[in-house]
Amino acid sequence: MSHSEIDDYLARYAETLTTFDSEAAAALWATPGMIIDDRFAGVLDDRESMARGLEQSYPLYRELGLASVSFERLDVQDLTDAIKLVQVRWIFHDADGGQLTDSTAFYIVRRDDDGLHACVCVQTDDAEKLQALAAERGIDLAEFTRS
Repeated sequence: MSHSEIDDYLARYAETLTTFDSEAAAALWATPGMIIDDRFAGVLDDRESMARGLEQSYPLYRELGLASVSFERLDVQDLTDAIKLVQVRWIFHDADGGQLTDSTAFYIVRRDDDGLHACVCVQTDDAEKLQALAAERGIDLAEFTRS
């Protein structure tokens, strides 16, 4: 698995975030897939559940002014021939191309017969940075977390 193959995967992932395409984003995940951070750990058993989970965040992202997403691959560690640990810095931009915020995450990515898929995502700072951006813009996150 080359760095260019990983970069292509990350570019496709960034595009799904930019276009708010939850189904395309979910297709980039293995099933089950796991997301974990300091406060939450969850396993999504199928891509339909992944897509629904992503869609729940889109109203907040739109309110925050998210217009595009880019990335910087920070590190790749070989775990096996088919499995890599990838550290990524996601960069979130407004409509003018200015940086809204960024976030760092670690992904365990595996090459399957049909390409690369994320199996696990460890979020390191997204909750804090999202909270800071919302506060800076006067947005009450509680309005977006109510069921």
